[in-house]
Amino acid sequence: MLSFLTWPIRVMKNFRETIAYLTSLIVLVYLSLGIMAISFKIDESHLPDFLNIFDFDDPDTARTLLATLIAGMISLLVFSFSMVMTVLSQAGGNFSHKLVFGLITERRHQKVLGHYLGTILFILILLMVPVEGKTPDLWRSLAVYLGTGMVVNCLVLFVYFIHNVSQSIQINAITQGIHSSTQQAMQLLISVRNSSYERCFAFQQINQEKCYTVYSRQSGYIQSAQLEELAKLAEKAEAVIHLNFRFGDYTVSEFPLLKVETQKKPNEEWCEAALSRLEYVEGESIKGLYINGLTQLMEIAIKALSPGINDPGTARLCIHQITELLCQRLKIQPYNTLVDTQGFHRVTWPEEQFESLLYRVLSPILHYGKSDISVCLGLIKALKTISLFADVEQLKIIQLHAERIINALCEAATDSVDRQFISSRLGAGEHLLKLPERLPEKQK
Repeated sequence: MLSFLTWPIRVMKNFRETIAYLTSLIVLVYLSLGIMAISFKIDESHLPDFLNIFDFDDPDTARTLLATLIAGMISLLVFSFSMVMTVLSQAGGNFSHKLVFGLITERRHQKVLGHYLGTILFILILLMVPVEGKTPDLWRSLAVYLGTGMVVNCLVLFVYFIHNVSQSIQINAITQGIHSSTQQAMQLLISVRNSSYERCFAFQQINQEKCYTVYSRQSGYIQSAQLEELAKLAEKAEAVIHLNFRFGDYTVSEFPLLKVETQKKPNEEWCEAALSRLEYVEGESIKGLYINGLTQLMEIAIKALSPGINDPGTARLCIHQITELLCQRLKIQPYNTLVDTQGFHRVTWPEEQFESLLYRVLSPILHYGKSDISVCLGLIKALKTISLFADVEQLKIIQLHAERIINALCEAATDSVDRQFISSRLGAGEHLLKLPERLPEKQK
């Protein structure tokens, strides 16, 4: 029963993330204007006299103008979005296919599409409903001129749209957009909304003897969960809910999703209520999940290092963005537990540790770029910067990654000039790493 009641909410949330959401709202405004234009009959005596110059004397003139406008709008729509899809497909091939859907579904692109389709719909309504009498009245004539103004507005939007799309597929704009979205997602880790539950970081200990498993009913990416609502359910059942997944993970149906630590086995209604508090999305979304942002920057970097593209400059740009984000991550201690007012743990979930995150983001770039000296030096510089923000334990992990990169440089640098160039930069700059003064000799 509860699942049936929450179904419209889930559908609405999914609809808000599609390209049709804002487009549909704008089209509804144009549809309303079209209905008003053909339904209302306003006496010309109630309109200002200077508007009489806009009255059509011949109905064929109005219909010919409308037919020309709608034909032009359809051509403009087809031309605009066919060209855009070609450009975005090329961008997806050069950078990452994950970016294409995000660029298409941007709010500003939805607004342009909504104005295009709304204008076509408005003109189509005027063409479908015949004019009463031999000539259109002044109100209907003004509607035709309004349609002309809408087409002029679309021409202006066409220029804006082409400029905006051409700018949005540039690598600087793409990486900066991912960087900004990832920063916003990180801020969610430290921004705590008003709640009676305290957020903290604690080690997860599960009493397996009093633990019951709740299995998933669907598959997909779990983006987030309504943690406060889960805590209320846990408090009501005098239980502790342990999430058996990381946010952003892909889970399949019948997967052991929740482990409930309680004296009494939860009933089916309670399990259904708990599962309904999980939020699924299609694909990997950065919104609210900073790890996906770092992963996308990493994927763009390794895509740029592929033999078909061979663009180490883009890889270094991504490394710079990743460096700043990892430094910010070191300043944050993500919480993984919700505690009620009595001090009891109510909800726990696994959180990505810095050691795992560093390996997940930098190791693929090193793997695909280990033969490129500039990429390896970029990674060394990144680790130097990150070391300034790390504690003792984190510094040990960073040191191990730095030694891996130095070994890769030893293999890549076969010329004395290369080795001298690398050696002069190993210890340069502020850092807390233990790096050799000169590049070690290649091991035989």
